[in-house]
Amino acid sequence: MEELEASELGTLQYWENRYKKEIDNFSNHGDMGEIWFGEDIADKVILWMFKNIEKSCSIVDVGCGNGHILIELANEGYVDLTGLDYSEKAVNLAKAIAANKHFQIRYHVCDILKGLEHTYDIIHDKGTYDAISLSENSKESREMYIVSIKQALKPNGNFIITSCNWTHSELQEQYKDFFKLHYIIPTPQFMFGGKIGSVVSICVFKHVNN
Repeated sequence: MEELEASELGTLQYWENRYKKEIDNFSNHGDMGEIWFGEDIADKVILWMFKNIEKSCSIVDVGCGNGHILIELANEGYVDLTGLDYSEKAVNLAKAIAANKHFQIRYHVCDILKGLEHTYDIIHDKGTYDAISLSENSKESREMYIVSIKQALKPNGNFIITSCNWTHSELQEQYKDFFKLHYIIPTPQFMFGGKIGSVVSICVFKHVNN
């Protein structure tokens, strides 16, 4: 499978600079910042979780950014919520937003490639695997990421990933040694050259032995 070309989106410095600006915007104007992939895509994930995931389940958002997904889940009554990001400034922004809304959400600085300390019923990723795919040595980093997810997902848990860099079939191929596809959350499609595709792919995976 062809690797993606490295980009500044795959660097920590890019995200630190980005979230520094978003912290300033939130402090001065109350603006939460950008919703990665747009609010419509985030809503599709939240709706699927609302319909399929018990409120008592432990949920972690890897690469949580400003914490938008976790804020929306808290609004829906989920209580065991954790956000992880390798950008300290992203975590600071997410903490400030949660405090402003009076939600008890745990946020920690974490490099997922080095593993997670706890296991979870639900692991959610919207854009983190994409960013890793744009880093230097992306193949090795992606393999480390997949192992970290496998180790952190409880036996009957769900891993939900949203990607704009990889198709459903490409994600399934990359994860096949550890995970099996459980469900594809539908997203808007387009037709080009007689073929149908999606701008964004949302897959739900389970452990391959379940």
